[in-house]
Amino acid sequence: MSEWLFDLGNSRLKCAPLGADGRPGEVQAFPHGNGRLGEAWLDRLPARIDAAYVASVAAPGLRVALLEALATRATRISLAASSRGWQGLRIAYPDPARLGVDRFLALLAAHARGGGRLVVGVGTALTVDLLDAAGRHHGGRIAPSPTLMRQALHQRAAQLPASGGGYAPFATDTADALASGCLGAALGLVEHSRRAARASCGEVPLLLHGGGADALLAHLPGAELAPSLVLEGLARWVRPGAGAR
Repeated sequence: MSEWLFDLGNSRLKCAPLGADGRPGEVQAFPHGNGRLGEAWLDRLPARIDAAYVASVAAPGLRVALLEALATRATRISLAASSRGWQGLRIAYPDPARLGVDRFLALLAAHARGGGRLVVGVGTALTVDLLDAAGRHHGGRIAPSPTLMRQALHQRAAQLPASGGGYAPFATDTADALASGCLGAALGLVEHSRRAARASCGEVPLLLHGGGADALLAHLPGAELAPSLVLEGLARWVRPGAGAR
């Protein structure tokens, strides 16, 4: 049986086959832009798929484009949604539909790993969510990611480059200062959240995921990297109890 997982974010589509062990197989990532999906991703799929499972936080038009493309290959398509509770996870939002499905699935995967976690997603946005050892979500924060900060500055002040530069505590040129400031802002939010988490739940491990997580990892001692955490959570949404760590 051919089953595939799809995570459609604001800048990339990630997909992977669902293994017999209930975990994602090899993950492939395809950037998209201007409200359109590329075409390479579809060529990497089997000619026929028994079931496609989709998590999307992208704009409605992009989500529809993905579903229409999958309809040409997949016998069955299921769209994941956030819920108040799932497999021992309890969401803090009074209205769970307002919690992005990517955050919900990342929390689901984090809970499956056992113990509490401070879950940090780094994509177009930077998200921080606190999960305790009992599976209770304490809420979270959303901010621009370092990449989005750079892009926003460039849009308002074209003389400021949208990329480039390296991190330094105190930079000596503009590109480095921009890289250091935007990354430093993200690190500051994570560290502040870490202190707040410690006050609420004691010491909890830091779990990073998303396309921009690598940039933060070197500056956050003890952090664990799980770049495909949303797909891990989607796999558990599909097969409760399978693939437990």
